[in-house]
Amino acid sequence: MEEKDKIVYVSVDDIIPNRFQPRLAFDEKELNSLSDSIKKYGIIQPIVLRKTGEKYEIIAGERRYKASLLAGLNKIPAIINQTDDNTSAEIALLENLQRKNLTVIEESQSYKKLLDRGFTQDEIASKLGISQSSIANKLRLLSLSDDVQDALLKEKISERHARALLAVDNQEKQKQLLNKIIANKMTVRELEEEINPKPKEKIATADIEKLLNREPVSVNENTSVNVPSLSN
Repeated sequence: MEEKDKIVYVSVDDIIPNRFQPRLAFDEKELNSLSDSIKKYGIIQPIVLRKTGEKYEIIAGERRYKASLLAGLNKIPAIINQTDDNTSAEIALLENLQRKNLTVIEESQSYKKLLDRGFTQDEIASKLGISQSSIANKLRLLSLSDDVQDALLKEKISERHARALLAVDNQEKQKQLLNKIIANKMTVRELEEEINPKPKEKIATADIEKLLNREPVSVNENTSVNVPSLSN
């Protein structure tokens, strides 16, 4: 049953989710749609598992696994591939990133998990083919309040909104601004102006005094004044 690269059928009761799964939220509508497809055509692409104790842990294909449960399957096709924890975490992240399945906060948390497992930012960047600065910028989002991170996870605000909120150190203030963004549908520019309002232009005191003390124009008898005629 554990021959490498061989497709086997594994009982769903023996399968457990990936501990390093970067995806925190699965779209219910998408799962139901995939479940309907599985009922009609079956699972076209096997999931990838690894043996852990008496169970099989998912390396790749958790979305297909969840949809299979919804479809009522008892067994699903799988490939058994023994890997260590680091490789399993890496594959799970790469699978989701390549399919663009992750929200920005899930991506950030995935990088953090890889760092906690001993990877460096440079190593992650090299494996994913992105810049180290891109990873560093994503990791900064994890310093935001839990409310802001949850809003990012649920895509109630954009990454640009979140980056603007990084300029606010007080997390209670971040929450207040978050509520404003959602309630008023604030643009990023409006948010930035709210965080750093531009000072209103003021007339210099000297200019005001000059205007107040200006001598009135005198008109004498010899001064001709042109008065426009009024026509009927």
